[in-house]
Amino acid sequence: MKKTPSLFKRDYEGTRLVHDEVVEGSEWVLAGEGAATVKYDGTSCKVENGQLYKRYDRKLTKAASRRRRRGEKGPWSASDLKPAPEGWEPCEPEPNVHTGHWPGWLPVTDGPEDQWHREAFERGDFENGTYELVGPAIQGNPHGLEEHQLWKHGAETFGEVPRDFEGLRQWLSEHHVEGIVWHHPDGRKVKLKRKDFGLTWP
Repeated sequence: MKKTPSLFKRDYEGTRLVHDEVVEGSEWVLAGEGAATVKYDGTSCKVENGQLYKRYDRKLTKAASRRRRRGEKGPWSASDLKPAPEGWEPCEPEPNVHTGHWPGWLPVTDGPEDQWHREAFERGDFENGTYELVGPAIQGNPHGLEEHQLWKHGAETFGEVPRDFEGLRQWLSEHHVEGIVWHHPDGRKVKLKRKDFGLTWP
């Protein structure tokens, strides 16, 4: 699964909030295409042929992080990142040049660090696809759950929502969700979060 692009461009060098300028390739959302679905607040997973994978982001090395604290803004490349763990599969061919993050997948194992993934996976029979791990030990449990679960991405839709900058900022301020993910019939996705506008969550 590729990293989902944002709908609006972000001010990476200042507020880190979005402004009223659409990201190239995301214009189809403003054109009215695709279904608006609930963005869950957990951690992404993938099921493929009966195997559960967890999201793993390669991040900047300590040396690169020090350079960033001193004001270096990148662009960041693979040589600036920590080595990949064994079995890691990248979601994108290159890291994000602005953040230095490089998301990918790692197989879930029987180690203690994966206990919540295993707990949720053992609760059902899951088809191939991407999911969100949510529950008591994940992201502060904003969904108020008593057990860990896997929620399939795109399964819960909103119906019609605004498709313009001001309308979306107002809509998100009035609805208690982390954000929106638009799913295009051809598989493309675009996201927008409350925090992109400086709105609090949860």
